[in-house]
Amino acid sequence: MNTKISILSIILMIYSSCNQKPKNEEIQQKSDSNVVELNEAQLKNVIIEVDSITKSILPIIIKLNGTVKSPPQNIVSVSAPLGGYIKSTKLITGMAVKKGAVIAIIQDPQFIQLQQDYLTAIVNLQSTAKEFNRQKLLNTNKAVSDKAFENTETSYRSQKILVASLAERLKLININPSRLNESNISSNINIYSPINGFVSKVNVNNGKFVNPSDIIFELIDPQNMYLSLNIFEKDISTIQIGQKLMAYSNSAPTHKYNGTVNLVGKDLAENGSTSIQCNFESYDDKLIPGMYMNAEIAVLSKSEFTIPDEGLVRFEGKEYVFIQILKGKFAFTEVQTKNSLNGRTQIEFTKPIDPSKHQFVTKGAYTLLMALKNTAEE
Repeated sequence: MNTKISILSIILMIYSSCNQKPKNEEIQQKSDSNVVELNEAQLKNVIIEVDSITKSILPIIIKLNGTVKSPPQNIVSVSAPLGGYIKSTKLITGMAVKKGAVIAIIQDPQFIQLQQDYLTAIVNLQSTAKEFNRQKLLNTNKAVSDKAFENTETSYRSQKILVASLAERLKLININPSRLNESNISSNINIYSPINGFVSKVNVNNGKFVNPSDIIFELIDPQNMYLSLNIFEKDISTIQIGQKLMAYSNSAPTHKYNGTVNLVGKDLAENGSTSIQCNFESYDDKLIPGMYMNAEIAVLSKSEFTIPDEGLVRFEGKEYVFIQILKGKFAFTEVQTKNSLNGRTQIEFTKPIDPSKHQFVTKGAYTLLMALKNTAEE
């Protein structure tokens, strides 16, 4: 009887063990849901490459925006030093001008008076010079008193000062004193362009009277125009003088302008931004002050593990890689992607993994993803 009970008990225990799965089997099954395995035949029919991955420093592209500006020394305000009436000008905004070209003619009776005063002063200087030389000779021979000679010398020197000052006033209105004579006195004077550039402002019209303090035209020398970009505090530390950039306008995004960071601002605005000044590598007449531009600057990131882009897959809004467990057996592993350049992307693992101890799929990751999905659906 006892023998029968023992045999029955053994049978029941075996039956029970056959119908109950161990607890760790469920965990293993769950773990295997992220593992894909290919047999020898399958491996021959697909292109799967594996390799180790290393750390690399990739540049981060910072996108900024700003405007084209011209330095103060390249902006020239043109005025009429003695004032007068605008007799004629053909300038319009945007027109190119050459250094030395006549950009306006101004007329005023005071110009006639100034030329008359200068020529009269020249005649008087010649007369006083003769008298000075005569008195000097007489004083040497003690034929005239020292006081009389001193008075003559004072008159002579005063006349020289008057001629010199009038000559400078003539130069202010672009009249060459050495070429002025009684036959070429004119009520008109020319205003010449002091630079090669273009017209940014025209503040007068023909017939208008202008004072010496009035700005008639504003001209810009475009050779040294620069790009002023806005940058926020969090990115300032990544910018250094000498860094290269690429800029483009909204109207012509395919036309790229190369430049270099020349100056980084030292003060912050209320919104936490400052400006950086960038020089263009070459002049382009399409660049005008005030033009809005976008720019991209590459700055270095910290060293991170990188993988070829063909080793990355995107599934249900997340990024994954495949780690080789054994030959033909791969684990589907979630990562976070960072910077990308030249076909490689920096990755960070969401779970503790030492990448230096593993081999990763570097080509054919999407083939494994399709195989994994098909296995899961069966």
